[in-house]
Amino acid sequence: MNNSLLYYSVGALLYCPANRKNIADSIVKQRFGTKYSLALCLEDTIRDDSVAEAEHILVQTLRQLDQQSMQNDFYVPKIFVRVRNARQIGRLHKAFGESARLITGYILPKFSLENADGFIQEIIKVNEASATPVYTMPIFESPSIIDLRTRYEILYQLKQKLDSVEKNVLNIRVGGNDLCHMFGFRRHDDESIHQIRPIATIFSDIITVYGMDYVVSGPVWEYYQSSNWQKGLYHELADDKLCGFVGKTVIYPSQIEVVNEAYKVPQKDYQDAAAVLNWDKSSHSLVAGSVSKERMNEYKTHSNWALRTLLMAEYFGIKAY
Repeated sequence: MNNSLLYYSVGALLYCPANRKNIADSIVKQRFGTKYSLALCLEDTIRDDSVAEAEHILVQTLRQLDQQSMQNDFYVPKIFVRVRNARQIGRLHKAFGESARLITGYILPKFSLENADGFIQEIIKVNEASATPVYTMPIFESPSIIDLRTRYEILYQLKQKLDSVEKNVLNIRVGGNDLCHMFGFRRHDDESIHQIRPIATIFSDIITVYGMDYVVSGPVWEYYQSSNWQKGLYHELADDKLCGFVGKTVIYPSQIEVVNEAYKVPQKDYQDAAAVLNWDKSSHSLVAGSVSKERMNEYKTHSNWALRTLLMAEYFGIKAY
């Protein structure tokens, strides 16, 4: 199980098309707040005939941010670039020049057996040439993981490949909308994606294969101005958390605060987690009542949960209830 705060600190990942010319200004003026990560997308949000222009705008955005960061004090989020293919990674990283230091890593769309080796080799090459670590986040959204006859084999083969660069894999991400698209599904703002059983089963299998070694982040929530968007997002986040996801992809700034609030650790959980990890192992008993005397704490059973809980508390904070 990953036991470093870094892997839990992606949090709310705000998606933005890479061809937005005002993104640097929005970051400098902290219009998105001070607790989020940013994905600049060159894939689905960009027309096929506009990729070169979007790349040029992205390079200019990073240069502008880099210059501003040396002159002004503002929150610079973890920045990821969602590429279209493996070849873009090395070419873009070189084009960024010194502003590449602002790049936390690259997002790998539709991660599959067909493209995994190419993506991983590019990540290795970029790291060999970089003074600081460059991370990656593969997205599991390819149609190849739908077929039950081969799903398990594909997921484990992909894990074996990712394990070779495990320390550079910040999160495993899931493409909820892409997977729903395969079936023609779309949830409403009063429905959780976890109610869609074929999709929920795929998520469950991803968590089963990857969740003990990697942090897996929740799927995008696409509602932001409907009458029920906030209540619906809280509902889905509760399901995300219960199923083992940490963090979530968002597409509108107002969603960031909801994700951060939902992942705050309840005070009772924080107290119990601290008690479990500070257990006196010389004690004659490895089981005891919780701090609030509402449930049982057991060192051997709850230590992994406790570690995750304290890491999430460190990043997202603690709430009083």
